[in-house]
Amino acid sequence: MTDFATSDVEPAARALQAPRAAGVAGLLFSVLFITSLLLLQHHPASGASTAELKHFYTGGAGKHLNLVGLYLAPFAGIAFLWFLAVSRSHIGHRADRFFDTVFVGSGVLFVGMVFAASAAAGALSAAVRFQNVNTPVGDTVDFARALAYSLLFTFAVKAAGVFMAVTSTLGFRTRRLPRWLVYASWALALVLLFSVSFYALIILVFPIWVTAISLVILITGEVEGG
Repeated sequence: MTDFATSDVEPAARALQAPRAAGVAGLLFSVLFITSLLLLQHHPASGASTAELKHFYTGGAGKHLNLVGLYLAPFAGIAFLWFLAVSRSHIGHRADRFFDTVFVGSGVLFVGMVFAASAAAGALSAAVRFQNVNTPVGDTVDFARALAYSLLFTFAVKAAGVFMAVTSTLGFRTRRLPRWLVYASWALALVLLFSVSFYALIILVFPIWVTAISLVILITGEVEGG
């Protein structure tokens, strides 16, 4: 009985940790993350009137689109954590403790900042919809938007840059990533690390990079340090 149970569990465990799982999780993260961003970017214009704010939160994009984006964000984070965990299971025996710590820490910090930014962007819509609070005033909306942008572009982007730099370095050291992708990753990581603006397209660099890494994993059947 024990041997039979073990024989059933071990193939399943290997399947969950297979490089293909990392590639699929990375692609799923990219789709969910970009979709969530597109939905959460809908917000009232700065200086909107009380009537415009009421329409937005009770009958416009704030009633539906923002909420869908808010609830997609956690699933994007979960997919990224799966991508991180499966990748780490293949590089842990080769990465030294320093790189392993930064790899995990930057990935988890990125997810935390994305969660916080998404909450700031969608909290007002959720409060109006589920807690029956009064329509927020313009100053509150502006503050929530500024907080969401700061968390996303100042903190999440920097954590993403560190994750890109460390992952590409591990890929370089273990020869699991093409050299052109490693060099491009280093360059893009520097852009994210030293970006000082709220330029909307800058956040798309990271999911596009994760997509590229995931496709390499799926095509070659290997993870960066596997």
